Amino acid sequence: MVNYLDSRRIMGTTAERSSIPVPATAGGWVELGRTTLGSAGDTITVSDLADKRYYMILSSEIKSGTNSTPFIRFNNDSGSNYARRYHVLGGEYTNTSVDNIGMNISSGSGHQFQVGYWANRASDEKLGIIHAVSQQTAGAGNAPDRNEIAPKWANTSNAINRVDVINADSGTGDFASGSEVVVLGWDESDTHTNNFWQELASVDLSGGASDTLSTGTITAKKYLWVQIFLEPSGGSINQNISFNNDTGTNYARRRSNDGATDSTGTSESSIDVVGDEDGRKFGNLFIINNSSNEKLVIGNWLRNNTAGAGTAPNRTEWVAKWDNTSSQITEIDVDNTGTGSYGTNSIIKVWGAD
Repeated sequence: MVNYLDSRRIMGTTAERSSIPVPATAGGWVELGRTTLGSAGDTITVSDLADKRYYMILSSEIKSGTNSTPFIRFNNDSGSNYARRYHVLGGEYTNTSVDNIGMNISSGSGHQFQVGYWANRASDEKLGIIHAVSQQTAGAGNAPDRNEIAPKWANTSNAINRVDVINADSGTGDFASGSEVVVLGWDESDTHTNNFWQELASVDLSGGASDTLSTGTITAKKYLWVQIFLEPSGGSINQNISFNNDTGTNYARRRSNDGATDSTGTSESSIDVVGDEDGRKFGNLFIINNSSNEKLVIGNWLRNNTAGAGTAPNRTEWVAKWDNTSSQITEIDVDNTGTGSYGTNSIIKVWGAD
């Protein structure tokens, strides 16, 4: 018989422990391919992709010239086989029977960054979720824009094996050198160990409640994936996010609470995610962290609201930018100015990749 210590560590003989079933090692997200432009161009192609059940596509388009408007295609299919529903700047729109999936917010909007998830079963239409942020005019005095896209590719014969991100405004601009598309794959049968996302920080407040949750110094990486869980202690909490101890007025953001009209904040001393509220909160963030570009952030936030199934949770979709074009993010701080503190179960985890 196997017993447990109070920390849930297994206690038993060697023979007893060896008889406990251990799940097979499973790989995480693995890089299947990437293309980085070495000079300005209008197409970024990633081909010869392995057949994986799920894809994560990271795309970063840096504008060169007047306009650049990215859209995505699969398997070199330029037929009218795509459709999308998208929410941009407070409006809900659809496109059907089109020859691409637009990922843009507006042409001429500077650096753009998208994170997309795709279900890639060959016999089903390919369904995706894309979150996008665009820099807009440079500087913290100008709020970024955001786009949420629910697209599909109506192909039920083939898995995705090629991704093209194409500039629709090729006559007036290009994607600049350094623009990039990275395709990650995940499958339940994977057993690889070369995971794309590497843990950079995991910090909790088990030592006691606090008004600051900080990663401390982390390794600089081009892509950052951040998850934050906050519980209140003694009152309401908020979450103001800043980077590298920069408390100057170098941040701008755009957000929507519970689907309401977007609000914006410019020239702020931190990213004001949602404001003072009671309840536990969970956030998921992606950041493009190029040294020479403004840092673009895509965030989704959930608050449990009043406990129990009789009350719906709250949600916030937001994007932000940090007006720093000389260094990468190497520290992330979450600061509270509410009446309470962050409780002992609060935690921040960061993964990164180049």
